[in-house]
Amino acid sequence: MSSQTNSLSKRDVVKCVIAGERPPYVPWSFSFTAEASEKLAEHFGPEWENSLGNHLLTLGNGVGFFDDVTTDIVRDVFGVEWDRSVDKDIGNVCNKLLPTPTLEGYTFPNPLDQRFFADIPERIAKYGDRYRVFSLGFSLYERAWTLRGMEDLMMDFHDNPDFVQELLTAIADYNIAQVQKALEYDIDGVYFGDDWGSQIGLQMGRRTWTKFIAPQLKRMYGAVRSAGKAVFIHSCGDVDELFDDLVALGLNCFNPFQPEVMDVFGLIEQYRGRLAFHGGLSTQQTLPFGTTDDVRAETRRLIAAGASGGYILSPAHAVEGDVPLANILAFIEEAQAQVTGHVLQTA
Repeated sequence: MSSQTNSLSKRDVVKCVIAGERPPYVPWSFSFTAEASEKLAEHFGPEWENSLGNHLLTLGNGVGFFDDVTTDIVRDVFGVEWDRSVDKDIGNVCNKLLPTPTLEGYTFPNPLDQRFFADIPERIAKYGDRYRVFSLGFSLYERAWTLRGMEDLMMDFHDNPDFVQELLTAIADYNIAQVQKALEYDIDGVYFGDDWGSQIGLQMGRRTWTKFIAPQLKRMYGAVRSAGKAVFIHSCGDVDELFDDLVALGLNCFNPFQPEVMDVFGLIEQYRGRLAFHGGLSTQQTLPFGTTDDVRAETRRLIAAGASGGYILSPAHAVEGDVPLANILAFIEEAQAQVTGHVLQTA
């Protein structure tokens, strides 16, 4: 273990990666769904999150806050209702707040709701060695379709473009107001969430994305970059055709980096120094269906690819409950072995 590994905080190591420099080791940050979290709590105890050694400290609340409507339905701060009878973490939208293409009669929630910021000082004090990112999910396109309905929004791109511009501008205004408040704290970046992709390409097509989405990203990313902070985006699916555009708009780090839909190893090399990646470990194949040896091999290959910089190790998405505990422990051990010098026997 080198003296540099000992001297740099987790925060510093991530800063190396974001700056395009070679880190002393590949940092990591893992997340888990409710079902997978229960497995880890049973294994490690109630403070299981501390056992991971994560390098990112997520602040704010990426999915927002919810009030119970019925046993399985909850309502978020925008008024969107989510059915959690199947998906226990977020749910499926089951109402439509904008049944017609107009914002008339709809009032956006308060972006400065204190609940998004109340625990930031406490969490920074407790986990001050980590790289701090304020999380803002459903940050544009996703928020638009949750309000309007996906099918109707897709039609609006063609039939009601002025309404779409008005809606996306209002959402971006909300986000920028929340970001500006978050920037009053000692944070390092902002982590936006907005899924644009499917398994075979963009959901709305590149021309539509460029016309409607990109200008608002420029505004949102600009608010972060002008403050000297880094921009992260979580966007599922096959979206690597946008990477050059995203870099030009100010993006620093991309997630989830799905190996089923993009060449993660080739892209790390291609974009090193221009764009960092967070993710890459298969949650569709290797983690749920592979052996423990498969998980270790893929994790080691990712670590090797990221050794020169530009990469934060993680599964490609929050780990689901269908992943065996042994496979979860395997990638945790391999990540930590970089620093401890040996694979931890946590099983």
